[in-house]
Amino acid sequence: MIAPARQLAYETIRATFERDAHTERAFREAADERGLYGRERAQAQRLAYGAVQRRGTSDAALERLVDRPLRELDPPLIAALRLGMYELLFADGTPDHAAVDQAVELVKRAGAAHASGLVNAVLRRAVRERAALTESLLGDDSTQEAAAVAHSAPLWLVQMWWRELGPDDARSLLAACNEPAEHAYRVNTLRTDVESVLARLRDAGVIASGAPYVPIGAIRRTGSELPPEMILVEGQTGAVVPELVAAGELTPQSRGSATVVEVLDPQPGEHVLDLCAGPGIKTGQIAARMGDRGEVISVENDSGRAAEVASQARRLGLRSVTVIETDATQAGMTGFDRVLLDGPCSDLGALASRPDARWRKSPATIERLVEVQSELLQRAREALRPGGTLVYSTCTISRRENEDQVSGGECWQIRPDRDRTTGFFISRLKRDDGDDE
Repeated sequence: MIAPARQLAYETIRATFERDAHTERAFREAADERGLYGRERAQAQRLAYGAVQRRGTSDAALERLVDRPLRELDPPLIAALRLGMYELLFADGTPDHAAVDQAVELVKRAGAAHASGLVNAVLRRAVRERAALTESLLGDDSTQEAAAVAHSAPLWLVQMWWRELGPDDARSLLAACNEPAEHAYRVNTLRTDVESVLARLRDAGVIASGAPYVPIGAIRRTGSELPPEMILVEGQTGAVVPELVAAGELTPQSRGSATVVEVLDPQPGEHVLDLCAGPGIKTGQIAARMGDRGEVISVENDSGRAAEVASQARRLGLRSVTVIETDATQAGMTGFDRVLLDGPCSDLGALASRPDARWRKSPATIERLVEVQSELLQRAREALRPGGTLVYSTCTISRRENEDQVSGGECWQIRPDRDRTTGFFISRLKRDDGDDE
């Protein structure tokens, strides 16, 4: 018998690399369809996300153990080998025999029984040679090529961070991209408060606490080291967290993401524009920070994501949010007190929580995005009233998309390795007498 969690992980890996599906969406849809929740769902996610993230290291190991190039193998076989290799190299809780036997069974069930002997032989050899594999593949990140294998990252990304951050910071950041992402949530202060939510979570056996500010100087302090609406959850969320999310009392959101709105600092009664709003997480935070008093215009071009923004607003009980489905580069809006442009980007600050993102991006992706970001920044500046505040943010770590896009403003780079949250770049600019400072 194949464990349901492992079957789900295997199918997610295949969807990612064979059908070019986004790992998060493929996993969520398959898990919901199978009604897999709780511990089994968490195990399946750990296996699926880990195998996708660590594809680079696993493939390097497999290239040493398979007697032919991986590209010559059938896709179902490659997926089973990647999952099995991930479990053998990185998943401490899986017995070796289970990882091998289950990979063999997965191949058989996928209709490739003829290749089951190869899977068995390769993974059993990996067990015997694991110490040497681990030492050679994971024990050295002194060069860019070695770091790409050790940290399972595309070489172009290693080269870029090596150049922009220096070798030591690049290694630190690469390592953090394979660590578990924080489980942070924003409390809807229009309906409840942090202490009430924490009490409910603790009563349900969930380990939770207030989430400290990300330490950047732009945040308006209130004498407390904890923001008024953020919490961190450790371990299992149980049934209570999804219930609170469905009830509009909690929203999943990293502290890095929440810091963007902290810097924007929207005030009650203001006229605020969220220029690239989907899926609406920051729109909801802006409206809540304003006490749902004033107006938040959320612009999103994609119809599905625009629907998500509207759904978020309904879930949170917000009345100040208006969603406009249009191209942000053509929006033509003016007179806003504050504008948030959380622009489309390469997502390189979110690699810990977006397992397939590292394999989807390229230098060409960044150059294409830079052109879009530049045009959006011009629209964002035009939308401000004189004296208004513009915040430009991305969830990436890329000089071309960040520092090179702005001038004359305050800038901060949040990093996963240093700040233990999603990596965000944030820049705050003012418009005075029609000119940008």
